[in-house]
Amino acid sequence: MLRTKTSRGSASSVVSAIIATVLLGASVWLWINRQYTVDQIAVWQYQPTSDMVGFAERTTMTDGGKFYLYASHPSLEKTQAFNTKCDRKEATTAVLGCYASGKIYIYDVTNEQLDGIREVTVAHETLHAVYERMGESEKNRINKLLEEQYTRIKADEELADRMAFYDRAQPGERDNELHSILGTEFPDLGSELEAHYSKYFKSRQAVVELHGKYAGVFTALKGQADTLAAQLKSLAAQIQSDSDSYNSSVTQLNSEIESFNARASSGGFSSQAQFNTERQRLVGRVDAVASSRSAIDANISKYETLRVQYNQIADTSQSLYDSIDSSLAPAPSI
Repeated sequence: MLRTKTSRGSASSVVSAIIATVLLGASVWLWINRQYTVDQIAVWQYQPTSDMVGFAERTTMTDGGKFYLYASHPSLEKTQAFNTKCDRKEATTAVLGCYASGKIYIYDVTNEQLDGIREVTVAHETLHAVYERMGESEKNRINKLLEEQYTRIKADEELADRMAFYDRAQPGERDNELHSILGTEFPDLGSELEAHYSKYFKSRQAVVELHGKYAGVFTALKGQADTLAAQLKSLAAQIQSDSDSYNSSVTQLNSEIESFNARASSGGFSSQAQFNTERQRLVGRVDAVASSRSAIDANISKYETLRVQYNQIADTSQSLYDSIDSSLAPAPSI
């Protein structure tokens, strides 16, 4: 009997030890993976809207990408609500989304010409959530790769301007921003970075193409505006030069006509033939000056046509920029 009791006591001790070990192991695992645990609970608590599901699908997010997106409880916001959640650092820069306090907020751009802009913004902000959760050694490795790629493409003036903005507005976040910008906007980032991004997107190129689609609208308008501006500048210079020459010719011609008339009145011509010759020369000069005036008028008319086209493009561009500018909030209803 004594042996039996001792055996049961030993077995109970072993079970207790195993349970304690399991609990300790679970505690250690939870501590080491506490962010993942928090994220998993957040994912379970989040019910994605049809918009968010569509954004994730259209950007070809993997399960890993969706996990970090949904863990960030993304929401699509109208102007006033968006402005309270996303800080506008500079008045001249439109904000399309932000990752703030562990949550993703997306400005609800509804302009159909900018199809894809919300999807790319979702992908961009999701990569911020990914970057925040990366360990230091992994961040250092990825940062090095990002800087190498930036060195390769830094001649891109628009990208350089954006990075200068982030240096001013968010000091210390350079590589964090590069991680999102390069990952959603630039192709061919090298095998190591492509492998990194493939954990979150099945086809990163699909995201890049979405970005190119809406960015191309702005690029095309800017190209048209730049071309017209150059034509207007050249035409204006031509009109000014031709007008100066025309005015000088008119002044000279008027002087010659006055001299001719005075000579005709005072008998200053030796013969009718001389009179006719000089008169014909002046008529030719008048015709030439009139032709110059017609050419100037034609250029002025062309200038006006180009100016109207330029203003139309400027209006279209402004309308597009207004549609992504959350600061242009409608008046609150009463």
